[in-house]
Amino acid sequence: MIELLVTCDENYLNPLQVMLYSLKQNNQNDEFRIWLIHESISAEAIAELRHLCHVLEFKLETIQIKEDLFDNAKTVERYPKEMYFRLLCGQILPESLERVLYLDPDILVINSVTDLWELDLQGKMMAACTHTGLIDFTTTINKVRLNTDHGYYNSGVLLIDLNLARQYIKASEIENALEKFNQRLLLPDQDILNHLYGKYILEIPEEIYNYDGRRFMSYLTRSMGEHNLMWVMENTVILHFCGKPKPWDSSSDSRFTAMYLNYQHQKTRLLKNLG
Repeated sequence: MIELLVTCDENYLNPLQVMLYSLKQNNQNDEFRIWLIHESISAEAIAELRHLCHVLEFKLETIQIKEDLFDNAKTVERYPKEMYFRLLCGQILPESLERVLYLDPDILVINSVTDLWELDLQGKMMAACTHTGLIDFTTTINKVRLNTDHGYYNSGVLLIDLNLARQYIKASEIENALEKFNQRLLLPDQDILNHLYGKYILEIPEEIYNYDGRRFMSYLTRSMGEHNLMWVMENTVILHFCGKPKPWDSSSDSRFTAMYLNYQHQKTRLLKNLG
Protein backbone atom coordinates (compact mmCIF):
# COMPACT_ATOMS: atom_id res chain seq x y z
CA MET A 1 0.00 0.00 0.00
CA ILE A 2 1.41 3.37 -1.06
CA GLU A 3 0.31 6.12 1.31
CA LEU A 4 -0.29 9.40 -0.54
CA LEU A 5 -0.86 12.71 1.24
CA VAL A 6 -2.63 15.73 -0.25
CA THR A 7 -3.63 18.99 1.45
CA CYS A 8 -5.78 21.56 -0.33
CA ASP A 9 -8.92 23.64 -0.20
CA GLU A 10 -11.99 23.24 -2.38
CA ASN A 11 -10.54 25.44 -5.14
CA TYR A 12 -7.95 22.79 -5.97
CA LEU A 13 -10.18 19.72 -5.96
CA ASN A 14 -10.46 19.59 -9.76
CA PRO A 15 -6.67 19.62 -10.29
CA LEU A 16 -6.39 17.05 -7.49
CA GLN A 17 -8.76 14.76 -9.38
CA VAL A 18 -6.67 15.08 -12.54
CA MET A 19 -3.50 14.30 -10.59
CA LEU A 20 -5.11 11.19 -9.09
CA TYR A 21 -6.35 10.08 -12.50
CA SER A 22 -2.83 10.38 -13.95
CA LEU A 23 -1.46 8.47 -10.96
CA LYS A 24 -3.81 5.57 -11.65
CA GLN A 25 -3.12 5.47 -15.38
CA ASN A 26 0.62 5.10 -14.83
CA ASN A 27 0.56 2.91 -11.71
CA GLN A 28 -2.05 0.29 -12.58
CA ASN A 29 -0.63 -2.49 -10.42
CA ASP A 30 -0.12 -0.56 -7.17
CA GLU A 31 -2.49 -0.06 -4.25
CA PHE A 32 -2.93 3.50 -2.99
CA ARG A 33 -4.49 5.05 0.06
CA ILE A 34 -5.12 8.77 -0.31
CA TRP A 35 -4.99 10.94 2.81
CA LEU A 36 -6.67 14.32 2.38
CA ILE A 37 -6.07 16.85 5.16
CA HIS A 38 -8.33 19.88 4.88
CA GLU A 39 -10.11 22.52 6.90
CA SER A 40 -13.39 23.35 5.20
CA ILE A 41 -14.12 21.27 2.09
CA SER A 42 -17.86 20.64 1.83
CA ALA A 43 -19.41 17.22 2.28
CA GLU A 44 -20.68 17.33 -1.32
CA ALA A 45 -17.20 17.96 -2.69
CA ILE A 46 -15.74 15.19 -0.53
CA ALA A 47 -18.42 12.83 -1.85
CA GLU A 48 -17.45 13.67 -5.43
CA LEU A 49 -13.79 13.00 -4.69
CA ARG A 50 -14.70 9.77 -2.92
CA HIS A 51 -16.62 8.64 -6.00
CA LEU A 52 -13.59 9.21 -8.23
CA CYS A 53 -11.33 7.35 -5.79
CA HIS A 54 -13.77 4.45 -5.80
CA VAL A 55 -13.69 4.35 -9.60
CA LEU A 56 -9.88 4.45 -9.55
CA GLU A 57 -9.79 1.76 -6.84
CA PHE A 58 -8.07 4.08 -4.36
CA LYS A 59 -8.90 4.15 -0.69
CA LEU A 60 -9.67 7.66 0.57
CA GLU A 61 -9.25 8.89 4.13
CA THR A 62 -10.15 12.47 5.01
CA ILE A 63 -8.99 14.40 8.07
CA GLN A 64 -10.66 17.72 8.81
CA ILE A 65 -8.65 20.14 10.91
CA LYS A 66 -11.04 21.80 13.33
CA GLU A 67 -8.54 23.38 15.69
CA ASP A 68 -7.28 26.92 15.08
CA LEU A 69 -4.00 25.74 13.62
CA PHE A 70 -1.96 28.50 11.98
CA ASP A 71 -4.75 31.09 12.20
CA ASN A 72 -2.08 33.79 12.32
CA ALA A 73 0.23 32.26 9.72
CA LYS A 74 1.11 34.27 6.64
CA THR A 75 -1.03 33.25 3.68
CA VAL A 76 -1.44 34.62 0.18
CA GLU A 77 -3.82 33.80 -2.64
CA ARG A 78 -1.80 30.91 -4.06
CA TYR A 79 -0.79 29.55 -0.67
CA PRO A 80 -3.81 29.03 1.61
CA LYS A 81 -3.60 27.91 5.22
CA GLU A 82 -3.84 24.26 4.15
CA MET A 83 -0.25 24.47 2.95
CA TYR A 84 0.92 24.36 6.57
CA PHE A 85 -0.87 21.10 7.27
CA ARG A 86 1.80 19.12 5.40
CA LEU A 87 4.46 20.41 7.78
CA LEU A 88 2.67 18.82 10.74
CA CYS A 89 1.47 15.71 8.92
CA GLY A 90 3.43 13.51 11.32
CA GLN A 91 1.26 14.73 14.18
CA ILE A 92 -1.96 14.72 12.14
CA LEU A 93 -1.76 11.32 10.43
CA PRO A 94 -2.24 8.07 12.42
CA GLU A 95 0.83 6.95 14.36
CA SER A 96 0.62 3.59 12.59
CA LEU A 97 1.84 5.24 9.38
CA GLU A 98 5.60 5.29 9.02
CA ARG A 99 6.03 6.84 5.56
CA VAL A 100 3.95 9.03 3.28
CA LEU A 101 4.40 10.58 -0.15
CA TYR A 102 3.13 14.16 -0.37
CA LEU A 103 2.14 15.57 -3.79
CA ASP A 104 0.81 19.00 -4.72
CA PRO A 105 -2.46 18.96 -6.69
CA ASP A 106 -0.93 20.79 -9.71
CA ILE A 107 0.99 17.70 -10.78
CA LEU A 108 0.80 14.96 -13.37
CA VAL A 109 2.26 11.56 -12.53
CA ILE A 110 3.49 10.19 -15.86
CA ASN A 111 5.47 7.12 -14.78
CA SER A 112 5.65 4.68 -11.88
CA VAL A 113 6.18 6.13 -8.38
CA THR A 114 7.37 2.78 -6.99
CA ASP A 115 11.09 3.65 -7.00
CA LEU A 116 10.38 6.92 -5.20
CA TRP A 117 8.12 5.24 -2.65
CA GLU A 118 10.75 2.59 -1.91
CA LEU A 119 13.67 5.07 -1.83
CA ASP A 120 16.26 4.62 0.90
CA LEU A 121 16.16 7.91 2.80
CA GLN A 122 19.62 7.20 4.26
CA GLY A 123 18.54 8.34 7.71
CA LYS A 124 17.06 11.61 6.48
CA MET A 125 13.59 12.82 7.45
CA MET A 126 12.53 13.67 3.89
CA ALA A 127 13.46 13.45 0.24
CA ALA A 128 12.85 16.48 -1.99
CA CYS A 129 14.16 18.26 -5.07
CA THR A 130 15.75 21.64 -5.68
CA HIS A 131 14.93 23.67 -8.79
CA THR A 132 18.17 25.17 -10.10
CA GLY A 133 18.83 27.00 -13.33
CA LEU A 134 21.82 27.18 -15.63
CA ILE A 135 23.13 30.12 -13.61
CA ASP A 136 21.88 29.58 -10.09
CA PHE A 137 21.65 32.96 -8.38
CA THR A 138 18.55 32.07 -6.36
CA THR A 139 20.25 29.44 -4.18
CA THR A 140 22.78 31.97 -2.90
CA ILE A 141 20.04 34.54 -2.26
CA ASN A 142 17.91 31.99 -0.39
CA LYS A 143 20.88 30.89 1.72
CA VAL A 144 21.32 34.46 2.92
CA ARG A 145 17.58 35.17 3.22
CA LEU A 146 16.80 32.02 5.23
CA ASN A 147 20.18 31.39 6.87
CA THR A 148 20.73 27.96 5.30
CA ASP A 149 23.73 26.10 3.88
CA HIS A 150 21.94 23.87 1.36
CA GLY A 151 19.92 24.14 -1.83
CA TYR A 152 16.38 25.51 -1.79
CA TYR A 153 14.01 22.54 -1.72
CA ASN A 154 10.64 22.62 -3.46
CA SER A 155 7.86 21.44 -1.13
CA GLY A 156 5.57 20.15 -3.89
CA VAL A 157 6.93 16.59 -3.75
CA LEU A 158 8.03 15.19 -0.40
CA LEU A 159 8.75 11.63 0.67
CA ILE A 160 8.46 11.79 4.45
CA ASP A 161 9.66 9.49 7.21
CA LEU A 162 6.80 10.13 9.62
CA ASN A 163 8.58 8.79 12.68
CA LEU A 164 11.40 11.30 12.20
CA ALA A 165 8.90 14.04 11.35
CA ARG A 166 7.15 13.42 14.66
CA GLN A 167 10.53 13.71 16.37
CA TYR A 168 11.87 16.82 14.65
CA ILE A 169 8.93 18.97 13.51
CA LYS A 170 7.30 21.04 16.24
CA ALA A 171 4.41 23.47 15.88
CA SER A 172 6.08 25.91 18.28
CA GLU A 173 9.22 26.07 16.11
CA ILE A 174 7.15 26.75 13.02
CA GLU A 175 5.21 29.52 14.76
CA ASN A 176 8.44 31.11 16.03
CA ALA A 177 9.98 31.00 12.54
CA LEU A 178 6.87 32.54 11.01
CA GLU A 179 7.10 35.38 13.49
CA LYS A 180 10.87 35.79 12.99
CA PHE A 181 10.88 35.91 9.19
CA ASN A 182 7.42 37.40 8.60
CA GLN A 183 8.01 39.91 5.77
CA ARG A 184 10.89 37.89 4.30
CA LEU A 185 8.65 34.92 3.50
CA LEU A 186 8.08 34.62 -0.23
CA LEU A 187 6.70 31.07 -0.38
CA PRO A 188 5.73 30.70 3.26
CA ASP A 189 5.60 26.95 3.95
CA GLN A 190 8.47 26.26 1.55
CA ASP A 191 10.62 28.93 3.20
CA ILE A 192 9.90 27.50 6.63
CA LEU A 193 10.62 23.96 5.42
CA ASN A 194 14.02 25.03 4.15
CA HIS A 195 14.96 27.19 7.12
CA LEU A 196 14.02 24.73 9.85
CA TYR A 197 14.31 21.31 8.24
CA GLY A 198 16.46 21.53 5.12
CA LYS A 199 19.36 19.86 6.91
CA TYR A 200 17.19 16.76 7.30
CA ILE A 201 16.36 16.48 3.59
CA LEU A 202 17.87 14.09 1.05
CA GLU A 203 18.13 15.71 -2.38
CA ILE A 204 16.74 13.69 -5.29
CA PRO A 205 16.89 14.57 -9.02
CA GLU A 206 14.37 17.21 -10.05
CA GLU A 207 14.26 16.16 -13.70
CA ILE A 208 12.84 12.81 -12.56
CA TYR A 209 10.82 13.52 -9.43
CA ASN A 210 9.80 17.19 -9.63
CA TYR A 211 10.14 18.38 -13.22
CA ASP A 212 9.21 22.06 -13.47
CA GLY A 213 6.96 22.25 -16.52
CA ARG A 214 8.03 25.84 -17.25
CA ARG A 215 11.70 25.00 -17.71
CA PHE A 216 11.95 22.54 -20.60
CA MET A 217 14.71 24.50 -22.37
CA SER A 218 16.74 24.78 -19.17
CA TYR A 219 16.66 21.01 -18.63
CA LEU A 220 17.43 20.38 -22.29
CA THR A 221 20.41 22.75 -22.33
CA ARG A 222 21.77 21.58 -19.00
CA SER A 223 21.68 17.95 -20.17
CA MET A 224 23.43 18.79 -23.46
CA GLY A 225 20.29 17.92 -25.40
CA GLU A 226 19.62 14.56 -23.72
CA HIS A 227 16.48 15.52 -21.81
CA ASN A 228 14.19 16.07 -24.78
CA LEU A 229 10.45 15.30 -24.79
CA MET A 230 11.04 11.61 -25.48
CA TRP A 231 13.40 11.40 -22.48
CA VAL A 232 10.83 13.14 -20.29
CA MET A 233 8.06 10.75 -21.29
CA GLU A 234 10.24 7.73 -20.56
CA ASN A 235 12.06 8.88 -17.42
CA THR A 236 10.24 11.68 -15.61
CA VAL A 237 7.91 10.45 -12.89
CA ILE A 238 6.38 13.70 -11.67
CA LEU A 239 5.63 16.70 -13.86
CA HIS A 240 4.96 19.76 -11.70
CA PHE A 241 3.15 22.82 -13.04
CA CYS A 242 4.78 25.40 -10.80
CA GLY A 243 3.82 29.05 -10.94
CA LYS A 244 1.28 30.59 -13.29
CA PRO A 245 -0.52 30.20 -15.59
CA LYS A 246 -1.70 26.76 -14.59
CA PRO A 247 -2.34 24.27 -17.41
CA TRP A 248 -6.10 24.41 -16.86
CA ASP A 249 -6.05 28.20 -17.43
CA SER A 250 -7.00 29.47 -20.89
CA SER A 251 -3.76 31.47 -21.09
CA SER A 252 -1.53 28.40 -20.65
CA ASP A 253 0.50 27.41 -23.72
CA SER A 254 3.50 25.47 -22.38
CA ARG A 255 4.89 22.35 -24.01
CA PHE A 256 2.96 20.26 -21.50
CA THR A 257 -0.42 22.04 -21.54
CA ALA A 258 -1.90 19.64 -24.12
CA MET A 259 -0.75 16.62 -22.09
CA TYR A 260 -2.44 18.01 -19.00
CA LEU A 261 -5.66 18.81 -20.83
CA ASN A 262 -5.70 15.29 -22.27
CA TYR A 263 -5.62 13.77 -18.78
CA GLN A 264 -8.26 16.26 -17.66
CA HIS A 265 -10.57 15.36 -20.54
CA GLN A 266 -10.03 11.63 -19.99
CA LYS A 267 -10.97 11.99 -16.34
CA THR A 268 -14.09 13.97 -17.22
CA ARG A 269 -15.17 11.42 -19.85
CA LEU A 270 -14.60 8.55 -17.43
CA LEU A 271 -16.92 10.04 -14.82
CA LYS A 272 -19.48 11.06 -17.44
CA ASN A 273 -19.60 7.57 -18.95
CA LEU A 274 -20.15 6.07 -15.51
CA GLY A 275 -23.04 8.43 -14.90
